[in-house]
Amino acid sequence: MMRDKKISMWKSVDWVTILLYIIMVAAGWISICGASYDFDNPNLFESSGRPVMQLIWIGTSAVLIFLIMMLDRHFFETFAYPLYGLIIFLLILTIIIAPDIKGSRSWIAITPSIRLQPAEFAKFVTALALARFMNTYEFNLLTVKNFIVSAGIILVPALCIILQKEAGSALVFLAFALTLYREGMSGYVLLAGLCVALFFVIELKYESFIWNDTPVNELIISGVILVIICAILRFALNERKLGAYYFLITICSGVIGYIVSLFYPFNLVRIFVCLIIGFSVFLVLYSFRQILWRYALLAFFAVISLGIMYSVDYVFNEVLQPHQQQRIKVAIGLENDPTGTGYNVNQSKIAIGSGGFSGKGFLNGTQTKLKYVPEQDTDFIFCTIGEEFGFVGSFLIILVFGVFILRLIQLSERQSTVFGRVYGYSVASIFFFHVFVNIGMVCGITPVIGIPLPFFSYGGSSLWGFTILLFIFLRIDSVRKEG
Repeated sequence: MMRDKKISMWKSVDWVTILLYIIMVAAGWISICGASYDFDNPNLFESSGRPVMQLIWIGTSAVLIFLIMMLDRHFFETFAYPLYGLIIFLLILTIIIAPDIKGSRSWIAITPSIRLQPAEFAKFVTALALARFMNTYEFNLLTVKNFIVSAGIILVPALCIILQKEAGSALVFLAFALTLYREGMSGYVLLAGLCVALFFVIELKYESFIWNDTPVNELIISGVILVIICAILRFALNERKLGAYYFLITICSGVIGYIVSLFYPFNLVRIFVCLIIGFSVFLVLYSFRQILWRYALLAFFAVISLGIMYSVDYVFNEVLQPHQQQRIKVAIGLENDPTGTGYNVNQSKIAIGSGGFSGKGFLNGTQTKLKYVPEQDTDFIFCTIGEEFGFVGSFLIILVFGVFILRLIQLSERQSTVFGRVYGYSVASIFFFHVFVNIGMVCGITPVIGIPLPFFSYGGSSLWGFTILLFIFLRIDSVRKEG
């Protein structure tokens, strides 16, 4: 009977996703060969070389896949919390015992040549714990208690990873916001997150611009806050008249303030700040009258946005590390540092651009073979693809990733349990974040935060982590019809 169930499981597993996995792992190994190839020592199959080591990691990943698929269908849900507790313990232990490697304490040495990074395994364990918690009877994410606990499950491992000085790996946990949104979290939270990033960039980008005694960065941010308030009232809360009145008051106040400033220069931001505070007070009072807390939340968003506007300088100068400050400045165009912080990205873009439409051919890339691009077989592996296989190869890889992520979303939607759906969306969100940020930083679109490209970047922890993350979901999906 048990044997029949195992056979049935292999028949019902999603072989389309497995095929995509095999394609990406194979393409990743080829890319590592290209990135590791040395003109002076052309032997790719040295026992200590990275292509051979990656083959070993691929082989052990195949063993992990078999073990995962043989586990009982209830194993992952039953042991979600114990695994979560174990990974938190390992993350804390890593902070204490891990050696300092390039300013980070995130690797535990198993042997002198083999190291593991617990942060890579924290992703699938956190996804399991979140799915287990949300799978409780009549779960409602909108209650304060449930939302706080859900956020805590996500933030605790992220905080531990930050203490390891691995900010890039910690940022990956932001991907879980997409899962929470799918499960009912208000879109205002995602909007708030986007606004934080937008305000942060604007505040730094236009910090030195002063117009007629008015800081341009604060003027833009306060104006955006007012526009968002009016837009939400008009389109989200269906308060057409109230939204129109607020917008009219904002425009008139801005025009009058501008005309006055031509004769008596003063800080126009003060007018907008007064409007934001005044609108917020009115919205809070209005929410009490209508017993609709959405208006109070909108007021809270406006006030918090003001707080962010005035705290960016402190966070940037006092909280972030100097190398993080430098990376952000280069990323948003405040500084041009082609031989320092911006070196990796500049060399990466040169390598990708030199590949042209069809590329220079396998093992023929000069930028990567001459080691102009640091970390070219790990975080910057995509530049090897761009140089050797050109636009065509890069496009095909992005297309495969796109199909892969869409397939994960499709599988998530067909789950018969909340546990399966939440875990599936967590998997899709994590892969999306990694692919978007990694390719974006290699192309100079996003800041360099040092996260791997799934199945392509060299490393056992990365490959194992992503493989386990994916195949746990495929194991859950294979028994979806059993409930």
